[in-house]
Amino acid sequence: MVVLNRRLLLGLAAGGAAARLAQAQEARAQDMPAHEKALYEAAKSEGEVTWYTGQMQAEPSEALGRGFSERYPGVKVNVVRSTSQVAFQRLAQDMRAGIAQCDVFSSTDHSHAAHLKRQDRLAAYRPRNADGLIQAARDAGDPDGFFHVTYLGLYLMARNSNAVSEAEAPKSWKDLTDPKWRGKIAVGHPGYSGAITSWCLLMRKMYGWDYFKALEKNQPQIGRSSGDPVTTLNAGERVIGAGIPSATTLLSISRGNPITLIYPTDGTLMVPAPSAVLRNAPHASAARLFMEFLTGPEGQRVTRRFFGESLRDDVPPPPGARPLSEIPLITADPEALERDGQEVKELWRDTFGV
Repeated sequence: MVVLNRRLLLGLAAGGAAARLAQAQEARAQDMPAHEKALYEAAKSEGEVTWYTGQMQAEPSEALGRGFSERYPGVKVNVVRSTSQVAFQRLAQDMRAGIAQCDVFSSTDHSHAAHLKRQDRLAAYRPRNADGLIQAARDAGDPDGFFHVTYLGLYLMARNSNAVSEAEAPKSWKDLTDPKWRGKIAVGHPGYSGAITSWCLLMRKMYGWDYFKALEKNQPQIGRSSGDPVTTLNAGERVIGAGIPSATTLLSISRGNPITLIYPTDGTLMVPAPSAVLRNAPHASAARLFMEFLTGPEGQRVTRRFFGESLRDDVPPPPGARPLSEIPLITADPEALERDGQEVKELWRDTFGV
């Protein structure tokens, strides 16, 4: 007769859990297409991948890292999340010091990827899964395969619905210069956020720099990330958010915060955000596998859980978001972003003093 003591029961439970884990891993392996299986076998020997990213906030970025490791057990993701400008500065410091630490770089600023390509810092790699991306994402990627769009950010306005009614809320970007919003607006900073740099370029193109001189008179609260105003609106410190990400705002709304999106009548900013494998990536196979994950359905499903726009027809759009076909969209010209991005950052500092 077998005596079922505590140690034996724990051993049986552990054995059962291990068996279930092995079965789940086997099922995932069978679900992988051949090109992913080959990369996975090589990536397991590397054991990790380091991702510098400014595309999403910390929570969805960490969730993507966990999702990758769940699909590819034995390969850990070191998520280094910051604003896009800070991520680029960190990478530049690594390069000056001769350090190869970053495997995959993701930004909301197209000029970062274009600059790295010109400097021969990127590896040409075209993920097979990128073939399933929507046309707009494929078109915004590098034709030579050095970088690919892995995230499509929408940036718009929002109001604290406890403090501002729909009737009195601003309807357009231009409305933010109305003196009635003095001391009530929160916005990010182009010196840290690639999305805010794009927004500045478009507002200057549409309304001239006098737009920002008028906005400065309303004394906006200026954070760093484009997502910082969401926190400010939740706290009731300001009541209007400008240039804020749709995904972060919808996630906050889903958690019961009193925020309502405002789609500006003069256009919602769309930012195709690129990712790339570094030429000197220390975990080259894991880096390529991570790019397959970001562009594939599994990665896009994780992004959707945090209300990110889906880049694939086989992954539905996030709940609560308007279909892209119903939104007037504006997008910064990549050449203008690279040519004039630094200029608008300097103009911003001159105008706002930060």
